[in-house]
Order: sequence, then C-alpha cells, then structure tokens
Amino acid sequence: MPFNTIRYSESFKRQVVGEMECGKWSSASEAQAAYGVRGSLTVMNWVRKYGSPSIQVRKVVVMHPSESSENAKLQRRIRELERAVADAKVAELLERTFLELACEKGGLGDAETFKKKVSMKRATTADLPTPR
Repeated sequence: MPFNTIRYSESFKRQVVGEMECGKWSSASEAQAAYGVRGSLTVMNWVRKYGSPSIQVRKVVVMHPSESSENAKLQRRIRELERAVADAKVAELLERTFLELACEKGGLGDAETFKKKVSMKRATTADLPTPR
C-alpha cells in the first residue's frame, strides 16, 4: 500500500501555530490530533519555523556543580588537544617541506623516491647480523 504525502499550505501551518500561541491548543500533539495532521513532529517543526520564542520548546540542563566543573575541564582538555593536533600538523608540513627542499638541493630526486631508498636501505641493514 503506497504512502500518500500530504502537503500543508503556509497559511494553514501559520494558522495552527497562531492558535497554539493564542492558547487554543496546549500542546503540539493536541493541535495535531484536532486537525488530523500526520507525523508526530510535523506541528512541532511548524512551531520551530513559524512560532514565537514563547511557545518554542526550551532545553533546560540541570547538573551538579561537580559535573559543571568537570565539563569545563573536559572543554579545556579538548581545546588543548586540538591545539596539539594543529601543532603536529604544522610540524609535519614543515618537515615534509624541508625534506623536499633538501632532496632538491642535494640532487637526490623527489622526496618520495628518497624515502623509499632510505627505508629499503634500513630494511637490508636490519637483516644483517650485528657485529660483536
């Protein structure tokens, strides 16, 4: 059985929201039931879009003071870690640029080829027995 989509006009949406603002309906679900609007969040979405702040749903967070200070500590830690990541990215970029310039000036080819040669050399020297 196909699902039919119902489109409501702007004026109808504004009318329902206006009635909620005037106090005709105490909740979005009450207005939804009165008009037979499908979708549990449809009227709430209209309220968010067209309604005045007085009828919009507000989020209130109640927390213990220790939770608040813990939250602040975590936010500071996040900022510190973000700075550390940014610093590491800058350092990596500088190292890569330095290697590219050194390879270019030293006539060693491009940096990727140089890295492959060095890693192959390390691998072959790692296989050799260590002198005693």
